[in-house]
Amino acid sequence: MKVTALIVAGGSGTRFGAAVPKQFVELCGIPVLMRTMVRFEQSGVCDRIIVVLPADQIGQWQELCRKHSFNMPHQVVVGGDSRFQSVKNGLAAMTIEPGDLVAVHDGVRPLVLPCDIKMAFEAAAEHGSAVPMAHFPYSDSLRQMLPDGSTHPIDRGSLRVVLTPQVFDAVALSKAYEVPFDPRFTDDATVYEAAGHAIHPVEGNLDNLKITRAADLARAEAILKQQQND
Repeated sequence: MKVTALIVAGGSGTRFGAAVPKQFVELCGIPVLMRTMVRFEQSGVCDRIIVVLPADQIGQWQELCRKHSFNMPHQVVVGGDSRFQSVKNGLAAMTIEPGDLVAVHDGVRPLVLPCDIKMAFEAAAEHGSAVPMAHFPYSDSLRQMLPDGSTHPIDRGSLRVVLTPQVFDAVALSKAYEVPFDPRFTDDATVYEAAGHAIHPVEGNLDNLKITRAADLARAEAILKQQQND
């Protein structure tokens, strides 16, 4: 069995408001993407790490690796014009055999705990998939807007925030991605589920923050410092 981390980092930095893509912004002195990769290395379960980047960012990534003396073995794959296509490209670059597992992770989630990565792989080995979910963190009342303009309340207690890494049987996920993009494909779990497979939820941690805007970086710095002190 081979265990692969497929780290997708295709952001442009537009919403972040930075001069560089958000995955290259420094978090406490180290680029976000590097911190993400280190967490997978620290988990001790990955046989290989594949990073998916836009073609025009690969040179910049190579320069950052030289600048930071970042020598972690990894393969770089050219992404597509959407996250769906980037994951598809990453899977196509893999040699997959029955029993292999693959984790798909957002490159801008650098705070995932190594123990949670290991737990997700262990759950996927048993159940075929592992999708981390956390309780909805807000206390506001929620209502769903229906096509006719009416609304109805939603029970917050039933809602979950879906995180990454999402881990799957690699053969099954690769086959699931052999379809055109559909708007209902909001993450890898929805692609896997649309192919007829069951999703196995595992406990997620809301500190596994996705860095999307500048304000997220300040929060990530605080979480990272707390993790380092624990």
